[in-house]
Amino acid sequence: MFFIVVGCGRVGAELSYRLYRRGHQVAVVDQVGASFRNLNPEYRGRTVEGEVLSEDVLRLTGIEQADGLAAVTNSDPVNAVVAHLARAVYDVPNVVVRNYDPRWRSLHETFHLQSVGSTAWGAERIEELLYSAQGRTVFSAGNGEVEVYELLVPENWVGRTLGELATGAECVVVAHTRAGKAALPGPELRLEEGDLIHVSATQAGVEALRERLLAKREA
Repeated sequence: MFFIVVGCGRVGAELSYRLYRRGHQVAVVDQVGASFRNLNPEYRGRTVEGEVLSEDVLRLTGIEQADGLAAVTNSDPVNAVVAHLARAVYDVPNVVVRNYDPRWRSLHETFHLQSVGSTAWGAERIEELLYSAQGRTVFSAGNGEVEVYELLVPENWVGRTLGELATGAECVVVAHTRAGKAALPGPELRLEEGDLIHVSATQAGVEALRERLLAKREA
């Protein structure tokens, strides 16, 4: 497949090399030629120096034949405009943008663009780890607004039901695993120590579940 990467900073250089290493054709474009020094020395894809908002430069990259484009500069407006051009003018089938500043996320949402915000995502992951080790993230959707968590059932929840744990929290139970065997459980399932519960939840939802799991059982 043929991919275009717009912006050759640290993110763009790493993405370009990863795509190249997987055997894809890659063209990375940046308006500052010195930025190509960020590329891994083993990279043998194309580099295009020029104004990333110029249609002539975009055509020079081969955008009309691109299977996908990633706009990953450190400017959210530039990323949004390039991505919109790629999708609306050149019919690039798969377009992804980098959300550099979380305050600009609404701009990408307005254009209905797939966006990845490393700043917001990283802050949420660090916040999560600071709170508690209970609730390991196994899958993240979007920019981390909804994730799948793995929760370990402690001794104080033995004999209580899954419904008692999950009801009222912003979560959906995905699976229950006991002795290595996974199943789709119902709310009436009675828990045992060491059970693993996988739930899809918001940050508020998983915090509520953590509080319930850690709370002492009333006599």
